[in-house]
Amino acid sequence: MTGAQITVFAILAMAMVMFVWGRFRHDVVAMLALLAAVLAGVVPAEKAFSGLTDDVVILVACALIISGAIARSGVMDVLLQRLAPFIISTRSQVIALTALAAVFSGFVKNIAALAVLMPLAIQLAQRSNSSPSMLLMPLSFAALLGGLVTLIAGSPNIIVSRVRTELTGNPFSMFDFTPVGATLALAGVGYLAFGYRLLPSGRKASGTTDVAFNISDYTTEVRLVSDSIIVGKPASDFEALSDGAVVIVALIRDGRRRLRPSRSTTLREGDIMLVEGEPQALERVVVKSKVALVRQHATPAAEQSGDDVAVIEVVVNPQSMLVGRTPEELRLFDRFNINLLAVSRSGARIDNRLGSTQLRAGDVVIIQGDINQFSDVLEKLDCLPLAQRKIQFGQSRNGLIPVGIFAVAIGLAVSGTLPVAIAFFGAVVVMLLVGAVPAREAYDNLDGSILVMLAAFIPVSDAVRATGGTDLLAGWLSTIAQHLPTVGAMALVLVAAMLVTPFLNNAATVLVMAPIAAGLATKLGLNADPFLMAVAVGASCDFLTPFGHQCNTLVMGPGGYRFGDYVRLGLPLSLLIVVLGVPLIAFVWPLLK
Repeated sequence: MTGAQITVFAILAMAMVMFVWGRFRHDVVAMLALLAAVLAGVVPAEKAFSGLTDDVVILVACALIISGAIARSGVMDVLLQRLAPFIISTRSQVIALTALAAVFSGFVKNIAALAVLMPLAIQLAQRSNSSPSMLLMPLSFAALLGGLVTLIAGSPNIIVSRVRTELTGNPFSMFDFTPVGATLALAGVGYLAFGYRLLPSGRKASGTTDVAFNISDYTTEVRLVSDSIIVGKPASDFEALSDGAVVIVALIRDGRRRLRPSRSTTLREGDIMLVEGEPQALERVVVKSKVALVRQHATPAAEQSGDDVAVIEVVVNPQSMLVGRTPEELRLFDRFNINLLAVSRSGARIDNRLGSTQLRAGDVVIIQGDINQFSDVLEKLDCLPLAQRKIQFGQSRNGLIPVGIFAVAIGLAVSGTLPVAIAFFGAVVVMLLVGAVPAREAYDNLDGSILVMLAAFIPVSDAVRATGGTDLLAGWLSTIAQHLPTVGAMALVLVAAMLVTPFLNNAATVLVMAPIAAGLATKLGLNADPFLMAVAVGASCDFLTPFGHQCNTLVMGPGGYRFGDYVRLGLPLSLLIVVLGVPLIAFVWPLLK
């Protein structure tokens, strides 16, 4: 072993220890590893920042933006409405999501399947008042398991098929992977249905903080317009759209106010309802019922839209000019170019129209306006912005547009017309051009710490190959395998591929390991097919780290995961894959020629 090889393995080992320890942030650990590798000379200085342009970093960044755009579109609300009544418990949510991910990722790229299903998982968690951390890692692992099922499901399968073509002249067919892959995927989903309990509950997404006080439900006003689906229906139908999460506080008809109309009251076009609920529930019911949000105090001609328009939550300070005054008196839109959308008052229900409600110190309000002016406006109003959370209430929805764009991108990638990273990048550009996601929100959806971790760690991983470390490992592998029984040799190949993947990527692992596995089979006088299958399975099943596969990286921030969480849930799953996968491969693909 050369000095360079010793150095790079030592840096990797130290990084792994620090990742598991969790004392320092994952991005800081990756940067320390990169700095140490550069100073030690195992990563050339001119290649230190090559990770910033790596396809994996671009792919993860684009997937985060696409996932946010799909969540913003409202499409997932429709799917949520269909699924929610049947998947109330966390276990049923895990089963439904992992099954969907495994099936979906059998026919499209697993990161694409994950990007589509992540918003649904987060909304399900919010709806059931549980933590997304219980759903997102199982969802990622299920997407990886689905990548075992067909030829096109994952890069390892395609590369293994290419190696087989070079060896025998015949590639693997579309469903050659299915007997082994589908069985392992089914077993993995079964494990995740119970194994999710190994994850910490209540973990917060990275970069978020708790609001220092509880926020009561918000009150807002909506108007029934001609295409509202509840026109002519009883008030109970409107509340049923939110499963009771939104209630009608008051009904204004022909300028007269009715407090809390009966559930049988027939709703009419032009009615104005004062409704109360949590922001996400209000937003969902407004979209579903197709009612119009009454903005305080903007004329139709002054309706706000565009890339710089945002909504935020602010608390009214005791010294604020808002205290004791109503939005109508203040003429907020005329004076400050903002709309008041909703008000929350702790310990009290608001039953006046918002325009005539006197605001109090401690009220929390949702306002809409130009994000570039918020700082000045809040200073003038003497209001305090709350810790940022996703508030889409009052924002425009764009329906199927981002889903259609993403579907085209997936088609281009699956057909081989474009590389996956280019297809995803193109989808993001088109979404920005058509306004499916504002540029500001696109940047908000990026998780800088995750992208930095990837960009910093990629050159360190590449150093293993550049210093000859992979060749050294391959030699050791061949020496050990020759002293094992035939099934043991195949098991060694599978485990080795599984352990190498975190330090390369799965495609690079297959490129390195597949020729070694085929050569080993030839030396032992065995059929190469089961060894190639073992490489494909091992390289597709990185359940131990957040950086071995883009799917694991993608859920790290939203799930608030730490390095050790992957080992906690992933180690038993990895053992299950080995214990079940080795005899299964040997049964489907006989070792003897």
